[in-house]
Amino acid sequence: MTSPVSKSTARTTRNELMMLLLASIACALVLTLGVSQASPEGMRTIGLSRIALIGLVAGCGILACVFVWRALRAGRRALQAANATNTDLRKRLSMIEAVVNAEPQTLLFWGHPSRLQVVSHSLSQVPGLPETEEQLLRFADWLDMRSAASLKAALSELLGKGSPFNMIIKTRVGSALEADGRAAGGRAVVRIRDIAGYKKDVSRIIDEHQNLARDIASSRALLNALPMPAWLTDDSGAIVWVNSSYVKAVEAQNDIEAIERQVQLLEQRQRASVVKCLGEGKMFRKRLSLILNGEKKTHDVIVVGLKDGAAGAAIDVAALETAQGELDRQVAAFDRTLDRVATAVSIYNRERKLVFYNEAFRELWGLEPAWLNTGPSDSDVLDRLRANSRLPEVVNYPQWRSEFLREPDDGSERDDWWHIPGGQIVHVIVEQRPDGGVTHLYVDETERLALESQFNALGRVQSETIDSLKEGVAVFATDGRLKLHNSAFALIWGFDDAFLRDEPHIERLIANIKGRFPSSACWRNLKTIVTAISDQRSSADGQEVRDDQSVVDYATTPLPDGATLVTFADVTVSKRYERALVERNDALVAGDKLKNQFIGHVSYELRTPLTNIIGFSELLGSPAIGTLNPKQHEYLNDISFSSETLLAIIDDILDLATIDAGSVELDVTTIEVRALLERILSGVRERAVRAKLTLDIAIADDVTTFKADEARIRQVLYNLLSNAVGFSKEGGSILITCWREAGDMVFQVEDHGVGIPKDAQQRVFDRFESNSRGMKHRGAGLGLSIVRSLVELHGGRMVLESAPGVGTRVTVRLPEDGAGLDVGQDKNEQAVVGGRTIVDGTSALTRIANN
Repeated sequence: MTSPVSKSTARTTRNELMMLLLASIACALVLTLGVSQASPEGMRTIGLSRIALIGLVAGCGILACVFVWRALRAGRRALQAANATNTDLRKRLSMIEAVVNAEPQTLLFWGHPSRLQVVSHSLSQVPGLPETEEQLLRFADWLDMRSAASLKAALSELLGKGSPFNMIIKTRVGSALEADGRAAGGRAVVRIRDIAGYKKDVSRIIDEHQNLARDIASSRALLNALPMPAWLTDDSGAIVWVNSSYVKAVEAQNDIEAIERQVQLLEQRQRASVVKCLGEGKMFRKRLSLILNGEKKTHDVIVVGLKDGAAGAAIDVAALETAQGELDRQVAAFDRTLDRVATAVSIYNRERKLVFYNEAFRELWGLEPAWLNTGPSDSDVLDRLRANSRLPEVVNYPQWRSEFLREPDDGSERDDWWHIPGGQIVHVIVEQRPDGGVTHLYVDETERLALESQFNALGRVQSETIDSLKEGVAVFATDGRLKLHNSAFALIWGFDDAFLRDEPHIERLIANIKGRFPSSACWRNLKTIVTAISDQRSSADGQEVRDDQSVVDYATTPLPDGATLVTFADVTVSKRYERALVERNDALVAGDKLKNQFIGHVSYELRTPLTNIIGFSELLGSPAIGTLNPKQHEYLNDISFSSETLLAIIDDILDLATIDAGSVELDVTTIEVRALLERILSGVRERAVRAKLTLDIAIADDVTTFKADEARIRQVLYNLLSNAVGFSKEGGSILITCWREAGDMVFQVEDHGVGIPKDAQQRVFDRFESNSRGMKHRGAGLGLSIVRSLVELHGGRMVLESAPGVGTRVTVRLPEDGAGLDVGQDKNEQAVVGGRTIVDGTSALTRIANN
């Protein structure tokens, strides 16, 4: 590939050759034209012939060609030299790029007057280092504050004076990098490399050194700023550092003089005590008399042993004693003030002994001054209050007392409210004192809380009453501004809440309404009523049909303070609801009438023919009609059984329809439990005998009678027992249990039949839900539905427990006094368990064996 230099040289050589060639051709043409146009006389005049001129022209052309050839050869040589130079430069450039890219680094270059630019950026995977060149040049964005300032200063020296630098810089996330800057030939180069090996250790050492230097400098600055003498000694006891207070105390010129002269603040005997105490591994702390600035004062001297020396400080306690005296005087004045306030106050010292109480405290709790003056502890005070029934009623008093007297972890005050027997409410505030003690404040809030509760209750009642009204309510003051409104008012007229919160004038309300209801006229009447000045103020009302065909009733009422109460009611919605309710009621009446007609029709159309069938079947089976053969007798029994089954299904349907219609009235009487169970068992005994089942009855000793509708309860238990017989395996057993529990009479029917799967247990109480589950028994699916309805009518509840292959247990709980449960109580409680539960407490057991 030809470089730009070789291309320019070749282009220049070609241009010069072309110019020489054109000049030679031009001269030849001029001479030829001149010779061809000259007259013979002219030729003879200059003494040359036509042949001589032609020869001259040809010679000039040959000479020009020679010059052109030589120039072309020189240009070809120059082009070859330029190509060679270009090839050499490309090789050197590739070598330099390989050297630069051999190490991951970021190379920055600066050449005047150009700005600093990124030449190479192969450094990657360094946390905090930008990836783009534009972000890389903004050092303050990715370097920490100290590194950015140091690098900026070093770059200024490098670019201004050519001073090289090499430093460790850190990113904002803590990654360390090496920055190296050099100047060469009026240009500057900065290399940024990742540090590794010993350089990383050096970086860590530098950081630790800087941190230690900062800590030492800050510690010594703090010690030097203390108003108390402080000093450091080595392991031999020689002073190595003192603060400015120490220098002032020993009356030295500066710290250097104090160290050089080893001016000691402590006497030799005192220093010996310090050495002895430190030698035992203890901290020396003792109140000593020291001479400072020529004056003898008492100080608390503290000396702490170090690894290779000791550190000491002397605290002037004279100021503390003065402050303590001033504090005692202020406390005395404070105590006198507290003795005159209405809030009961008691103060305990750090040993939790009573050191102060005011008159309000004694009157509030009724304690004797003679006993209080003995300084009882806070625990004793609480015990005395509890003995006088002046503490809240708590279950565990020792625990409550410990919790109340426990100091809070954060030292903050503690609030508590005591509800004392008798209706008194006391607000208790426990506050920690600076001296380690505690202050108890007792505020009797009984009267205030009662008044506040009454006021808040009244305000809430009024606010909730107004805001819960469906009618819009607005109160306008005498100046015509809206002072009170509820949400219904804003909803009816479409006002914005923010607009109404500004208490707009009625003129603004009218202007706002005209934008949505241009033909509204009621507000003009309201404006006259609200802003009128008259001694005779009376109520007014009216109605308006708005542009959206909605109807709004309004009424005004003058208030005693001169304001006007305006109420609005959107009667359009009310009328719609009224029409909907009327239509719904008509539909319900029609449906109820249709249901009654259906019940009567079914009762007449089905029960009468079935009764006839049953009667004729009985008649055919009587001996008076004639003797039947066994087959005819079997067919006649089947007809009777099927007819009675169909009649039972019809009775069940009629019962459900009657229950749904709400026409069932329970005839509550006193029922003998044992007689009831005997009558029920007699109805299923024949089926149990055919199925070779054993019926067990377990009745608790305390079970005698209970109140319920005997016919309905017999129907409930018969259906449950019939289901148990139908779904029991041949040769199995059925357990009927009865006991009293928590005011209920509990009946339980348990079989060991096929059981009910868990997914089907929720559907067994649905109407017409029937499933033989592999047994011969299959009904219309109304028995359990009727059972549940009748149990609910008695205010009772059912629980079904079943598992496939284990059996089914149904528990019925009925109020033994005949009282029903609340309407909102869930009576459809169902439980699913995987096994059987044996009923405890059944002492009387009667067994009826059917073989």
